[in-house]
Amino acid sequence: MTARILALVLAILSAVLSGCVDSNEPERMLYINGVGVDFKDGKYEVYVQLVSFANTANSEQPIDIGAVQAEVGHATGNTMDEALFELYHSVDQKLFWGHLSYIVASEDVMVKGKLSPVIDSFIRYKETRYQIWLYTTKDPVQDVLLLRPVLNKSITLSKLGDPKNSYEQESFIQPLNIRQLLIGLDEPGHEAMIPLISVEENWKSMQEPIKAPVLSGVGVITPTSFKGFISGDKARGIQWMSNNTKRGQVTFKLDGGNYFTMIIDKVKVKIKPITGKGEVKFDINVDLSATVSEMGKDITTDRIRKEIEKVVESEIKETYEDALTIDVDIYHLSEKLYRKDVKEWKKHHKEGKLELTEDSIRNLKVRVTKLSSDRKSYKETIER
Repeated sequence: MTARILALVLAILSAVLSGCVDSNEPERMLYINGVGVDFKDGKYEVYVQLVSFANTANSEQPIDIGAVQAEVGHATGNTMDEALFELYHSVDQKLFWGHLSYIVASEDVMVKGKLSPVIDSFIRYKETRYQIWLYTTKDPVQDVLLLRPVLNKSITLSKLGDPKNSYEQESFIQPLNIRQLLIGLDEPGHEAMIPLISVEENWKSMQEPIKAPVLSGVGVITPTSFKGFISGDKARGIQWMSNNTKRGQVTFKLDGGNYFTMIIDKVKVKIKPITGKGEVKFDINVDLSATVSEMGKDITTDRIRKEIEKVVESEIKETYEDALTIDVDIYHLSEKLYRKDVKEWKKHHKEGKLELTEDSIRNLKVRVTKLSSDRKSYKETIER
């Protein structure tokens, strides 16, 4: 009798425990990959990009080239949460936020100081992570979310959702996620650079032109305000002042009118604060490793080094001076003094930031410490 009762109890428990209570069935959820936020007429406009994993094989290539990988929904509200709940009215299934890869904020969101409420809405939600990538744009955010990767690759591996991959090859603007943003705003200087995205029609398929996201600069914010954009050639100095730069290019023109491009594959920056006479100045040393991608008969290695150093020095100065016009410490010089001598920093800072001028950089020295070539046919010419 005891054995029968035990068997009955086990059977009942097996039936009860066989299902997962409050589980979410994957096929009955919609997955969010990207979010765009605008702010118009005093209201938040939220665009949500839903991605279809059914049309993706191994997260790399869609099964059906003609299949729709993503669709974008739109809703408006007085707050972020109201806009999101308004969006829920029109969806067929539960939205899953755990795969959210990136957020794009419009220029109006930045200028009107609405980025903090946007970020706060996502970091407080249990399904999202701090590794969400952040971007800003002057173009309509809906256009950014409707972009598709070239060759119809998986949309989850786009430039916006997977920026580290392309950054290894060309390090113009460093990607920024929510975690890095919060750390940057908490450091002395209290400024952070958000990558600026523009939409350009610079690709074509056999059927139609293709629009793509292009990194064109940065938008600079503080915990309470938006400082402005630094874009185009005026932003080029940023990459030469970062030890995280993986790869870049320098192009220069010789007297004969010919252009040459050299690849920079390593950057090492040292910034030394100099205090005295009631002021703070900085000595900056930038060491570069360069690879020759082309050679001419009338150019020597010494000339190559000098031209690279001249261009990089000019770009660093141009970016620094342009940043000063919008009161931005683009190279985080305030933090360098804070790390070296906090007592001196306390004497000179104002609200966590030094008052910088064009003369704050006392010395800027750029050196090409290594010049090489990967092709054997160039070695003899290089060593000349």
